[in-house]
Amino acid sequence: MDSCPRESARLDVRTGRHVVHNLHVHLVFVTKYRRKAFTDAMLTRCEEVMREVCTDFEADLKQFNGEHDHVHLLVHYPPKVQLSKLVNSLKGVSSRRLRQEYDSHVRRYLWGGHFWSGSYFAGSCGGAPLTIVKQYIENQQRPAA
Repeated sequence: MDSCPRESARLDVRTGRHVVHNLHVHLVFVTKYRRKAFTDAMLTRCEEVMREVCTDFEADLKQFNGEHDHVHLLVHYPPKVQLSKLVNSLKGVSSRRLRQEYDSHVRRYLWGGHFWSGSYFAGSCGGAPLTIVKQYIENQQRPAA
């Protein structure tokens, strides 16, 4: 195999002082009790807030979408970012802002100071399938002894 398995994703490759990286994560956050609390306006505002949080972490919110009870995010982030801290900030800031700005609506669906479920989904994505990466590593030449 002559080329790197991530050839097609070169546009998202970033460089730092000591690192070259291309990290993407698919995140899914669900409202507490899976209550259908989101309106279209709230989803739009949620995206704006989450985009700001990502910028603070030097990450890019590449894609955002949602329904009445959950949101999906595709985030391109640097290796210095701890994913759990990014998630906590995304959920915490968005919860605070949405509760402040849509208080009477949110209170009809959610109570007890919670907006998001305590759990979330995080899946790594981008780059080549694992089988291709394994094959690429297998086919590397060992140095002559």
